[in-house]
Amino acid sequence: MAAHLSYGRVNLNILREAARKELREFLDKCAGSKAIVWDEYLTGPFGLIAQYSLLKEHEVEKMFTLKAGRLPAADVKNIIFFVRPRLELMDIIAENVIGEDKQRSQRDFHILFVPRRSLLCEQRLKEQGVLGSFINIDEYILDLIPYDGDLLSMESESAFRECYLENDQTSLYHTAKGLMTLQALYGTIPQIFGKGECARHVANMMLRMKREFAGSQNQILPVFDSLLLLDRNVDLLTPLATQLTYEGLIDEVYSITNGYVKLPPEKFTQKKQGEGGKDLPTEPKKLQLNSAEELYAEIRDKNFNAVGSVLSKKAKIISAAFEERHNAKTVGEIKQFVSQLPHMQAARSSLANHTSIAELIKDITTSESFFDNLTVEQEFMTGVDTDKVNSYIEDCIAQQDPLIKILRLVCMQSVCNNGLKQKVLDYYKREILQTYGYEHILTLSNLEKAGLLKSQTSTRNNYPTIRKTLKLWMEDINEQNPNDISYVYSGYAPLSVRLAQLLVRPGWRSIEEVLKMLPGPHFEERQQLPSGLHKKRQQGENRTTLVFFLGGVTYAEIAALRFLSQMEDGGTEYVIATTKLINGTCWIKSLMDKLEAPPF
Repeated sequence: MAAHLSYGRVNLNILREAARKELREFLDKCAGSKAIVWDEYLTGPFGLIAQYSLLKEHEVEKMFTLKAGRLPAADVKNIIFFVRPRLELMDIIAENVIGEDKQRSQRDFHILFVPRRSLLCEQRLKEQGVLGSFINIDEYILDLIPYDGDLLSMESESAFRECYLENDQTSLYHTAKGLMTLQALYGTIPQIFGKGECARHVANMMLRMKREFAGSQNQILPVFDSLLLLDRNVDLLTPLATQLTYEGLIDEVYSITNGYVKLPPEKFTQKKQGEGGKDLPTEPKKLQLNSAEELYAEIRDKNFNAVGSVLSKKAKIISAAFEERHNAKTVGEIKQFVSQLPHMQAARSSLANHTSIAELIKDITTSESFFDNLTVEQEFMTGVDTDKVNSYIEDCIAQQDPLIKILRLVCMQSVCNNGLKQKVLDYYKREILQTYGYEHILTLSNLEKAGLLKSQTSTRNNYPTIRKTLKLWMEDINEQNPNDISYVYSGYAPLSVRLAQLLVRPGWRSIEEVLKMLPGPHFEERQQLPSGLHKKRQQGENRTTLVFFLGGVTYAEIAALRFLSQMEDGGTEYVIATTKLINGTCWIKSLMDKLEAPPF
C-alpha cells in the first residue's frame, strides 16, 4: 500500500511502520471488541498511517465521529476516544461518557491523546466527573506523518498562528520531538543550519534533548547529512503568491487535504451512447494524489503550461500500446499483451483523470480575472508601484471579490514594500472594513501582528536589495524545460528555496548582508557522532539534506526543492518536512478571526 514511501533516497516507510507498531500495541492493551470515536480532524492523517483493515485485525468493529450527545449504539466491550488535546473536545467526551453511564452499559472507556497527553484536559475531565471512568489514558506520538517518498508533515493546522500570534511554542516542542524520533530511526544528523527565531528554539530544544539522552546514543549510520530549519516568517512572500505548478494549482483551486482532492464530478462521468438523459452524479470525485501514480509523479511539479504537451504525448503512447494487440499473432505474444493489460488500463484511467483535472484548471487559468490577479502579483514582486494604493485592489474591493483574495494581495504589497505608508495602509483598512464588515477588524490586527501587514517604519525598503542579491526574479524563464527554480511561479524564485540552494553552494557566508536583513538569527550547530559512524562518501554520491519549514510550506516550494534534487550537478538531495502543507488561502484563513456580536 505504501510502497511509494520507500522509493526515495530515504526510506520513509520505516517511520510509517514504527507508527503502525505503536498503534497496534495500544489497541492490544484494550482486550476485546472495540469502537473508536474519532476527533474528525485526525481521520485524514491517520488514514496515511493505517487503513481500516489494520484496525479490523485488532478487533475494531465500529467507528464514530466525536459529537455532542449520546454515543450511537454499538455492541462492543471497549470505547476508545482518539482526540487532540483540546478542552472543548473534553466537554463532548464527558457528555458521551455520562450518557453511557445512565444506560448502565458495562463498557470500558479509554482515551488516546494525539500527539501528547495534556494535564489541562485531564483536569477538565476530572471537573466533569468522568476522569475515573477511563481505564487507559495514553498518548500516541504522531508527530511527522509520511505523505510521500520525500515529504513529511505534522499537519498541525495552527502552528503558524500559535508561534507568531499567540506566542505559544507547543508546536515547536512537537517539532523537536519529531526530529528526535527521526534521529532515533535514521541516525544523528551531524549538521544543523537554521534561520529565524523559531528555528533557533527548535535547535536549542533538540540539543538539550540530545544531552538528556546522552547515555543512550543510537548506533545508526546517519542517513541525513544536514538539517536546515527555516522559519516561515523569513519568507512571508512565497505563500501569498499564486502557485503555478500543476500540483500547486490543484491545491490553490480545489485544496488538497491529506493527499486527497475533491473535484466537481461532471468532468469524470463516462457517458455511454444512448444514455443522454441520465442523471449526473452529485457527489464530488475524490482522488488520491501521490507519487505511487506514475503519471502524477511525472507532471505534479511541472509548470502548468508544460503539462498539456506531456498529457498529449502520453495519450499517443497509450493508444499505440493498445494497438499492439492487433500485431499479437502467437500465443506467447497474446499472453505477453494480456499480462501488460492491467498496467495499461491503469495508465489510461490515470491519463483520463489528469486530462479532466487539467481542463478544469485551464478554465480558470485562461480567465481574465486570473490573468489580472497574476499580473498585479508579478508587478509587486518586481517592485512596480508598491508604495501607492493599487487600482486593481480598489476595483476588487468595490466588486466585493472574496475577502481572502484582497487580503493576499494587500499583504503581498506590504511585504514587497517592507510595509505600507501609513495613509495607504489606513485607506486599505477603511475600505475593507466598510465593504466586508467591521467584524474583520480582528483579522487585520492579526495580520499586523504576524508581520504580513505593517506600516513602514524606516524609509529604507530592503526588498529590492534582497530580490537582486538572491536573484528572486528571473526574466527569461523556460517553463517547458526549466533551468532555475523560478519556473514554479513563472519568474519568481521562492526566497526560502533560494536560501537552501545558496547554503549548499557557495554557502551562507556569501550572503551574510542579506541574511541580516531577514528576520531572526542564522546559525550553524554540529552534533557529535559516536566514533565509527562518520559517513565515508563515495565519489559522486549526493548529500542528503532535510529541510524543515516551521509554519508551513507550499507545493510550489516542494516542487522547487525536488527540481534542485534532480539537477545534474546539484550534489544534494532534499527531503522536505513541515508543520503543515499550506497555500495562501488556508494560511490567511488560519489567521482570521470574526468579532461575534454580544448575545444580548
